[in-house]
Amino acid sequence: MSKNIFFENKGPFKLKDLFPNQSNSKDIFKDIKTLDEASKSDITFFDSLNYKALAENTKAGCCITKESLRKYLPKSCEPIIVNSVLYELAKITLKYYPYADIDYPDITLKKASISKYPGVKFGNNVLVGKNVKIGKSTKIGSNTIIEKNVSIGKDCIIGSQIMIKNSIVGNNVYIQDGSKIGLKGFGFIPLKNKNFRFPHIGKVILEDNVEIGSSCTIDRGSIGNTVIKKNTFLDNQVHMAHNVKIGENCMIAGQVGFAGSSTIGNNVSIGGQAGISGHLRIGNNVKIGGGSGVVKDIEDNMIVMGYPAVPLKEFLKKKDKN
Repeated sequence: MSKNIFFENKGPFKLKDLFPNQSNSKDIFKDIKTLDEASKSDITFFDSLNYKALAENTKAGCCITKESLRKYLPKSCEPIIVNSVLYELAKITLKYYPYADIDYPDITLKKASISKYPGVKFGNNVLVGKNVKIGKSTKIGSNTIIEKNVSIGKDCIIGSQIMIKNSIVGNNVYIQDGSKIGLKGFGFIPLKNKNFRFPHIGKVILEDNVEIGSSCTIDRGSIGNTVIKKNTFLDNQVHMAHNVKIGENCMIAGQVGFAGSSTIGNNVSIGGQAGISGHLRIGNNVKIGGGSGVVKDIEDNMIVMGYPAVPLKEFLKKKDKN
């Protein structure tokens, strides 16, 4: 992963300074990254057997984890054993990125300049932040806000009353009115007297030819990224939580909700008002009926429906019995 362009990194830090009770190491670590993206100079985290394969192959120099999981880490990765992985991860992430726990207003916003973006058409009252890139032949509707460091490709249509932050948008992307892209997701650690907000340092990536319906909310990633791949279309009022990844050529109907860190394959169709629980893997060519509740992984080429979602034949048998 390249340098984080959206949040200021206060690192590097010595490991013994970050975890004085768990390590005497003087090794220096530059960043916090996911198991699959971390390098020797990065800290990562491992809190579930669902990510065992990634843990076994991580290149991270240090990993925040539980005692029961340390055996899956490579010898090159120093384990930091804690009681609550996510709480310790949140505290350390906030040290590296002290401004990622709240969406602070972008004070660099200014009225869009036509001379600065030749070939781009702006509606009324469009505000653009510092270092924003916008490709030629892109059209942006009225009262839209594009915050600092956002990149938008060419031939895009960005509607009115839209906010885009912490995002990279490809070419020929269509975002309909009222959508919010790249805002902080819903994440906190419950404490006795005050909840501890989980910093979200990831971004949203919209690949080429993606369409986002009106009034959708696409949260940025917490540590990794939220990604929608090429030629995937979302209907109106869809919510994607942090770290969700949707494959190519998918069709998502209105009011579908994705909980955090679920991965959706290619050529997936999801009917309206369906819900996808967190940390799931949905295979390729899957069809999910409207109103379904998906609470476990789904293999390739399956058609499911109901709550909890089951194979369509099983759902129809139960329905006939009733």
